[in-house]
Amino acid sequence: MSVQDEIQNSFRDSISTIDEQGKRVFIHPKKPTGRFFNRRLIVGWVLLAILFGIPFIKYNGESYFMVDVIHRKFIFFGVHFWPQDSYLFAITMISLLVGIVLFTAVYGRLWCGWACPQTIFMEILFRPVEYLIDGDSKDQRRLRNASWTFEKIWKRIVKNFIFVVISIVITNALLAWVIGIDEVLKIVAEPISEHLTGFIVMLIFSGFLFFIYSWFREQVCTILCPYGRIQGVLLDVNSIIVSYDYKRGEPRGKAKDGQPAGDCIDCGQCVQVCPTGIDIRNGTQLECINCTACIDACDSVMDKVKKPRGLIRFASEKEISEGAKFKITPRMIGYSTLLLALMVFLTVLIFGRNDLETTILRTPGMLYQQQDDDRISNLYNIKIINKTIDTVNVELKLLSHKGEINLVKGVVKIKPSTIYEDVFFLKIDPKELKAKRSEIEIGIYMGNKLIETKELTFIGDKDK
Repeated sequence: MSVQDEIQNSFRDSISTIDEQGKRVFIHPKKPTGRFFNRRLIVGWVLLAILFGIPFIKYNGESYFMVDVIHRKFIFFGVHFWPQDSYLFAITMISLLVGIVLFTAVYGRLWCGWACPQTIFMEILFRPVEYLIDGDSKDQRRLRNASWTFEKIWKRIVKNFIFVVISIVITNALLAWVIGIDEVLKIVAEPISEHLTGFIVMLIFSGFLFFIYSWFREQVCTILCPYGRIQGVLLDVNSIIVSYDYKRGEPRGKAKDGQPAGDCIDCGQCVQVCPTGIDIRNGTQLECINCTACIDACDSVMDKVKKPRGLIRFASEKEISEGAKFKITPRMIGYSTLLLALMVFLTVLIFGRNDLETTILRTPGMLYQQQDDDRISNLYNIKIINKTIDTVNVELKLLSHKGEINLVKGVVKIKPSTIYEDVFFLKIDPKELKAKRSEIEIGIYMGNKLIETKELTFIGDKDK
């Protein structure tokens, strides 16, 4: 391989944000414009509206969405979920994983460039502030290399102050998803001394966000995130990705020695706008997040030189190399079928889920007791989770035998989204028993509706 070939293929041996000495190469992408960028803005602002707006949405006085990991309370679309519903969470995660595989197999790393929080926050919130204060890419590089003049000092102070404010706002928005917007507003209004631990945690998380978006930036995508590395396994020649049409574009630049030139004029605009600093003309790379900034830049140049758009476009490798049109492959059909089956199964489980979750266990260490009326009693512990947003009255009935259930607390009245715990005595006439250990069945009723049944063991001497 010649020296020139080694230079051309050096991108395969190292990522674009690290130089030969292993030092950080800071990326200052040119401000993007164009039709795809405008669409990304719309998608980004919609997702931000969801992030910041949903905590304010209430349903019957409760948050519409909540992920309260601390108290193990989860609300999705106004429906409460508890740790006992963890199997639903597991199936959801499996469905999400299959969905990502399917999406990547068809559309490549489009999630990263259009919906990933890292990209949304960076390109919609933080980067525009930087363009506003520091200027475009050339001005940013000049300012980075300049000495500490008054201009550089005030710009750094103002920009970083705004970055800190944005980081704090994002942290509180995420916190609202965990504890609810009412609790967040209450904490904000109260003295810091009353919530010192939470305040310190909020500062630490905000500082982490500030570090990510002010310094670490694209290295989250190129170094930390595993998605870019596994996409090599998920993609094939039929996957739709941001591609450079090398058949149309090469050879680059002006015609030489009577040899015709390709459509690529080698202006480098696609490289200048790339937020991860790669040259898309080298082909698919792990750093590419499919943000389409290079497509907009190339299309604007093609317009100026009176050539058709699409030198860089969404296309599969097969379309570029063979001119083949996109078609659905057996792998896509397989992924889609599996994903659909998982979603149907998950939907059935969610809609078939009981409003109450009951656990009944014999009290440890307790034997049966002989009552004055010659009946035998066993003591049981009961825990009932009310998964609804209504107060419910619950009644226990012995279904398999004739007997009596006596709850220590009396009437079972459970408040919305709470756990009721009690103990009860179950009394049965020995004549009803067929063995010293009998299997019995108890029904849990909400009103006149049988919610679930529980099979328990009753210990008693049938000869008594």
